[in-house]
Amino acid sequence: MAKKKPDVTMHSHGLYDGWDRNSKALPNLVKITTEIETALEVEFGYILRIRNARNGKITFRIEHPPFKDSAGNPAAPFEGELYVKTNDFRFFLGDTIWAPVEDKRGAWRLITWLDGEKVADKTLTMV
Repeated sequence: MAKKKPDVTMHSHGLYDGWDRNSKALPNLVKITTEIETALEVEFGYILRIRNARNGKITFRIEHPPFKDSAGNPAAPFEGELYVKTNDFRFFLGDTIWAPVEDKRGAWRLITWLDGEKVADKTLTMV
């Protein structure tokens, strides 16, 4: 039997309540938006619903405004990967604003690939 083609949809994007990275629960959507007020502890991003892709490889990148890392060098984009755990999988990609907030203002581009194919690309602007 032929394997079903993966189905990826963006469930939501914008502002979320806090997210516990150690929990399986995803954050709750507060507001669908592409412009978010920059403030400490603000959580933003998107949730994807991925179906028929169990064991598929998710690769992601967050391109952010230019700010310095802890060593004083320009911070590189955030990148990572993980594997789809179920045939109806939900994935949150996002970040939280930390101090100093001034250098976090601007465009944050969130990109996700599934098995090498781009499946989501959303820019959220911190204002």
